Amino acid sequence: MIDIRFIRENPEIVRASQRARGADENLVAEILAADEKRRQSLQAFEDKRAEQKALSREIGKAAKEDRPAVLAKAKALSDEVKSLETASGEAAEAFNTAMYKLPNIIVAGVPSGGEDDYTVLKQVGKIRDFAAEGFTPKDHLDVAEGIDGVDMARGTKVAGSRFYYLKGIGARLELALLTAAVDQAESYGFTMLTTPTLVNPEIMGGTGFLGAHADEIYYLPADDLYLTGTSEVALAGYHKDEIIDLANGPKRYTGWSTCYRREAGSYGKDTRGIIRVHQFNKVEMFSYCDPADAVEEHQRFLAWEEEMIAKAELPYRVINTAAGDLGSSAAQKFDCEAWLPTQNRFMEVTSTSNCTTFQARRLNIRHRSEIGTTPVATLNGTLATTRWLVAMFENHQQPDGSLYIPQALRPYLGGKEVIAPVAAAK
Repeated sequence: MIDIRFIRENPEIVRASQRARGADENLVAEILAADEKRRQSLQAFEDKRAEQKALSREIGKAAKEDRPAVLAKAKALSDEVKSLETASGEAAEAFNTAMYKLPNIIVAGVPSGGEDDYTVLKQVGKIRDFAAEGFTPKDHLDVAEGIDGVDMARGTKVAGSRFYYLKGIGARLELALLTAAVDQAESYGFTMLTTPTLVNPEIMGGTGFLGAHADEIYYLPADDLYLTGTSEVALAGYHKDEIIDLANGPKRYTGWSTCYRREAGSYGKDTRGIIRVHQFNKVEMFSYCDPADAVEEHQRFLAWEEEMIAKAELPYRVINTAAGDLGSSAAQKFDCEAWLPTQNRFMEVTSTSNCTTFQARRLNIRHRSEIGTTPVATLNGTLATTRWLVAMFENHQQPDGSLYIPQALRPYLGGKEVIAPVAAAK
């Protein structure tokens, strides 16, 4: 949620942000009109209630012959106050509804446009020339099945399409990757949390996930709970309704959780293998910080993501995501995309978002600053996830079907340097 005072004082900035996102800029006028009606309704209610209280004090002082008239007036005022209170509540509800439609205000430097309008900030690492090495690379699923690391058929049998089993070395490799990510986060002062993967509507809505993409979320109506698509949701809710101490700098957490996404609207996209699935595991960074430090904290998150990708020895690029592809809560988002040889494209493996005070205002998370108690800023960033295996299988495959293990992950796999293919996986 955005500070209404900012919207009143800077309506054109908000409209420009909406235009950059490809969203409805008329929403700004709707919000301002609802705000004006809310304030007028509240003032009318409070004025009439003050009049009612003043009259109440006069009832006991009224002469006996005047009391019936005074009581009748008090009754009429009471009815009027109740009516104005109802109108004030309805105006406040309409205002809040309009405010919840407004996504975060983008920061300077975010490109306008949609999914394909990003800007590339840099590209890192050498892309392998498989032709020069004398062989055609297999796609990630063929590599994974060759080392008996993934079983898609039985995953589909048990749970349906886009489900899978990680098996043997595939499961161990994921565990190694996520554990290395947690170790790195801990070395930078993050506190690890294993988070709930079910949250209530207030937390899911407070983080901004119940907007345009709510159909991506699994919902359990019998319990009125949502399955989270990222531990960002539970991490953001951790300090709900609290005043936190940032005197010693940001409070940083890393969440390890299973994540669930319906992938609604993605029919036909990346249906082979484990690129776009309904369930996966992820290690997520999260920070509560002073809003004045949010841009610098965002750069730190990006650097930590790049450090982790370097440990996986993957060629990648960093993009500045366009406004229309940010999601409602982010003011800016950087994605790291690893090279996918068999598809001749880059594939997102991490993203980090600066959500400024948008989530904290909804969740009532504050800190004590020089000007009083004010909302904090929240930031999030992926440090490792199951999808990384896709890029690792493809980029680290060898001509004989074996898989090279990056040096940084070997201590988590008993020192293994190469995983040999399995003759006949069952």
